[in-house]
Amino acid sequence: MKYHLIVATLVAAAIAMPAHAALNIFACEPEWGALATELGGGNVSVFSATTARQDPHQVQARPALIARLRGADLVVCTGAELEVGWMPVLLRQAANGKVQPGSAGYLSAADQVTLLDVPTRLDRADGDVHAAGNPHIQNDPRNIRSVALALADRLAKIDPPHATDYATRRDDFVRRWDLATARWTQQATLLRGVGVVVHHKDWVYLLDWLGMHETGTIEPKPGVPPGGAYLAALVESMPRQRARMILYAAYQESKPAEFVASKTGVPAVMLPFTVGGTDKATDLFGLFDDTVTRLVAAGAAK
Repeated sequence: MKYHLIVATLVAAAIAMPAHAALNIFACEPEWGALATELGGGNVSVFSATTARQDPHQVQARPALIARLRGADLVVCTGAELEVGWMPVLLRQAANGKVQPGSAGYLSAADQVTLLDVPTRLDRADGDVHAAGNPHIQNDPRNIRSVALALADRLAKIDPPHATDYATRRDDFVRRWDLATARWTQQATLLRGVGVVVHHKDWVYLLDWLGMHETGTIEPKPGVPPGGAYLAALVESMPRQRARMILYAAYQESKPAEFVASKTGVPAVMLPFTVGGTDKATDLFGLFDDTVTRLVAAGAAK
């Protein structure tokens, strides 16, 4: 009788015991949250601190974010000073030793790639210039691949029991990603050499990947809103620049780009910028599917 009681007690305890607790991942931006989901599957619980409709430079260090960070096992941020205005505050307030920069629980995506647009001087008169280089690395699928490899290794390091799962998901993701990247590159062949005006210097990596080039900017300096005189000068110069489209991100105000488009006949193209920026950009694959589709459509327009 006692034996059966002991067995019943052990069985009940086993049933009541929670399954493997998911690794809590705090992603600073939606692209890294989407990548963590791809690589972690059911072994991770992912929270994104920002959305595609937010300027990642300007985020409020809200108590809800502090609470999320306090319970995180791994933080994945872009780095390269993109979050310098808010992430240090969150890290300090959360006081979570596991996820401080320099620890295994903190991964900077920008550290995994070669940064472009590295300034030759640092002067606030030049606008919002990032000392390490342009941080908007997510718009080149080759960078996503590099970050994926680093993130899979980091997941295995902090969660060894599921290292095999992470390696399997990594290999599957890279296989599918490489095929998709080749397809996107082929679809965008006609864009090579095309000039574009950009709202903000968000697109350095996208243009580098596709062989396009920047001919002008809506912002006179990074992070500085355009005035009427500046926009008028930009409109006047557009015929000489021979830009084929004006690019702006889903989180940016559309009016300046639409104004320039209305005065020049050059189409203004809104791109998702990150996962969730458009209805079709529901994951990383959808992000680039929609981005390339929009670019190609604008490039083919007469």
